[in-house]
Amino acid sequence: MGLFNKIKNVFKGKEEVVKYDEGLVKTRKEFTTEISNLSKKYKNIDDDYFEELENILIMADIGVNTVMKFVDKLKRRVKEEKITDSNVLKEIIVDELLIMYVEGNTFSSKINYSEEGPTVILFIGVNGVGKTTSIGKIAKRLKDSGKKVIMVAADTFRAGAIEQLEEWGKRVEVPVVTTKSKDPSAAVFDGLDTAIKGEYDVVLIDTAGRLQNKVNLMNELGKINNVIKKLVPSAPHDTLLVVDATTGQNGISQAKAFNEVTDITGIVLTKLDGTAKGGIVLAIKEETGIPVKYVGLGEGVEDLEPFDIEKYIYGIFKDL
Repeated sequence: MGLFNKIKNVFKGKEEVVKYDEGLVKTRKEFTTEISNLSKKYKNIDDDYFEELENILIMADIGVNTVMKFVDKLKRRVKEEKITDSNVLKEIIVDELLIMYVEGNTFSSKINYSEEGPTVILFIGVNGVGKTTSIGKIAKRLKDSGKKVIMVAADTFRAGAIEQLEEWGKRVEVPVVTTKSKDPSAAVFDGLDTAIKGEYDVVLIDTAGRLQNKVNLMNELGKINNVIKKLVPSAPHDTLLVVDATTGQNGISQAKAFNEVTDITGIVLTKLDGTAKGGIVLAIKEETGIPVKYVGLGEGVEDLEPFDIEKYIYGIFKDL
């Protein structure tokens, strides 16, 4: 029995996969249907089959380079194992996509909690990707799990950013530290000082979403990181880049650009439910080496889920 069949048996009918099931409907309809149709069209595996498969994977936003490597690997396996039935290969494709994500993965999709003192999580990303909303949703999730959480409004650049985070603070009943200074480092200092004195478990820091000028961004994040380390030497424990899944390959470009400026430990992938190109999850990890830590599977406050590769694979391919 293949890996995917084992996952299907584990998750079939389980409540815990409902959000992945519902949130990946658009991708599943496109992706799964195309692969099923391919197996019906080609009873035997040939070059035309692989060419169409490449197009399907690229259209799912897995990325051209990743797709080429993936299909080459499939071709080798077909040759070595003398696979001729396209229905058999259909299941192998899903298994290999799962293997591709976890292979050589030394990263964790979980939050890197600090063993002593507050856990500090820095959020970065361009404007319009849902960064502040994601922070609010993660704050609620952590609070509901029993953590004492505080948010810091260090985006002093975008008009309305501080007010938006404050609104989320009221909504999820988590305090927000702000500053009247235009210097985001001042907000970070005040926020961490408050967190240490108040014995908070987790500090979530919102930052400005600028990428146009990398030098300014690098300087700003460098200054913020220096302030953080003065107060909490082991921090930040996570630097999460927020990416809008509906922007496709542009999101991967953002990840690469931000990674040149600061060390990203994870991705928050918003609006995954709003795209039929859910393969971006695989492309991000393969092309940047950065794990996805949260995925947006709906608009509700509870719909930002910790990423689980097995639930993701099940959500996309359960109808195969």
